[in-house]
Amino acid sequence: MRNMICSVVVLLLLSSCGKTEKKADDEFLPDASGAINNVSVVTENDYWDGRVGDAIRSVLTKPIYGLPQDEPMFSISQIPPSVFSGFVTKNRTVLLIKPNKEQGIEILTNVYAKPQKVIVVSGKTREEIIEELSKNESKIIETFRHEELAERQRQMMKSPHTFKSIKEKLGLSIQFASIYRKATETDNFFWFRKDITTGTNNLMIYELPFDAIQRNDSVVKQIIKIRDSIGKAYIQGPLEGSYMVTEDAYAPFIEETTIDNKPAFETRGIWDVKNAFMGGPFINYAIEDSKNNRWVVIEGFSFAPSVEKRNYMLELESIIRSVKIE
Repeated sequence: MRNMICSVVVLLLLSSCGKTEKKADDEFLPDASGAINNVSVVTENDYWDGRVGDAIRSVLTKPIYGLPQDEPMFSISQIPPSVFSGFVTKNRTVLLIKPNKEQGIEILTNVYAKPQKVIVVSGKTREEIIEELSKNESKIIETFRHEELAERQRQMMKSPHTFKSIKEKLGLSIQFASIYRKATETDNFFWFRKDITTGTNNLMIYELPFDAIQRNDSVVKQIIKIRDSIGKAYIQGPLEGSYMVTEDAYAPFIEETTIDNKPAFETRGIWDVKNAFMGGPFINYAIEDSKNNRWVVIEGFSFAPSVEKRNYMLELESIIRSVKIE
């Protein structure tokens, strides 16, 4: 009996040690690093220079819709497996190509650092690897985009804003950095701005009656008409009589999505200023808040002449996706 009790105690101790060790490993992972929207691609040079590299680039460097000039979804840096060690393993997003392995794809979390996403694509031949990349294109892009949006939110929460009137007037909370300043505030409309290198990043938050947007074939026209009326009322240009409108020559992109577990319309396009030479990209979310019998509209738009706007728009999207409606 004594021997049996001793055996049980030893097993419990060993089990406890094992659990503690696993937790410690996760806790002491180094912090991930890397620029926003930059993916490390780990593959052999001959793969990178050939068809596999072309397939990787076709997935990760597709142009982003809704920007004035073509910009790739991600910037990519190739790393040969022989030098993939030490600090180079700490990038937040990693695509790892494994040749001569069973065909498949695996998405791993916090392998070398935290937070981190590592996508492993494997195949016995180049053709199998290319096939996996092609059929999992959406999954790869969304995995990396989600990680970058979450990272941008983490960065902004290091110095959060203190505008309590947003919650008091609109019954919602939203995360953005204290560097944003308030430009306009009314009972149901807010406009915040952040100075950037050559211009500003802008955020608008407002509500509409529930019947303001009808779910039919003309929904994109309705949203554009609303945003143009908001631009005329609140976003004045540098010249008398000038104001922000939607660029007619660039067809807006619209799709249904979910924000804060609520159905929403996502609209992307180009804005310009009527009677003035100003413009840039916008992203608009009209969120159906049936509980409160209204639509909540949150829009981000960027004015950044002569510089790339991809990361500015990612920041605005990360802000919008942080919204919590009461």
